[in-house]
Amino acid sequence: MWVRKVPVVALALLAVVTLGVVIVVRGMSGDIKLPKIGPECTVRADGEVTLDSVQMANAATITAVGVRRGMPERAVVIALATALQESKLENLDDGDRDSIGLFQQRPSQGWGDADKIRDPRYASDKFYSALRKIKGWEKMRVTDAAQRVQRSAYPNAYEKWADESAVLARALTGRATGAVACTVTGAPVLRGAAAAAALMSGLKLDWGKGLAPAAAASQAGGLTVAVSNASTGWRYAHWLVSHASDTGLERVRFADLEWHAPDGKWQPVTADGGADERKVIAQVFS
Repeated sequence: MWVRKVPVVALALLAVVTLGVVIVVRGMSGDIKLPKIGPECTVRADGEVTLDSVQMANAATITAVGVRRGMPERAVVIALATALQESKLENLDDGDRDSIGLFQQRPSQGWGDADKIRDPRYASDKFYSALRKIKGWEKMRVTDAAQRVQRSAYPNAYEKWADESAVLARALTGRATGAVACTVTGAPVLRGAAAAAALMSGLKLDWGKGLAPAAAASQAGGLTVAVSNASTGWRYAHWLVSHASDTGLERVRFADLEWHAPDGKWQPVTADGGADERKVIAQVFS
């Protein structure tokens, strides 16, 4: 009997190994998501999406560029779905043939110089410009509008990211409250005045003229952004949290909520004046 059991055990072990290989291969192909390494961000806005800190920062930048260009939320959804499919929201140095960046745009196809395409703001701006030229894009499916811009060999691939992109767009355009929560642990990359300057520089680059010079004031300990309404406030608050990992941001306060980097959560404000919907306050590590 023992002799007959050996092949069964061997087959069982082989099955386990094979299953493991299949999972890894499928994960590499995008069918199964492998665990991410490093800080993570969770976005909850009528749905839930989890990204790593790099992906989150890129999603926030893509959204900011769309908003300052006056593009509707639908355009942001299409842009995010495209970047999720093309690069998983990572600013890639290479790709198929001469494809580069978040949207895998090709210098040989007229998207611009390689160095420019590597800039997430430039790449996002070029995507929105191309989308705007497509007649009737507002009424198209996400994948159809994206395909008209990208001309991919897989024209239906973008649709699988439509739901995730809608969640991200709702949060990052300011239509959700306390929706972007990132956990940042370890030593901050910047502190004090250097961290505050990095935050201010990023805000101006992403939001451009949409961020009036008088609306944002930088101090050694952080910065304050004056806002006219709750939606605008949450746009900036969520952008700040999205970029926390690479700027030395410790806290963000808006309305009656406060986010803290090590905790990664939005909590009710219980002291120091309570709720304030006229300004977003960002504090960096000292």
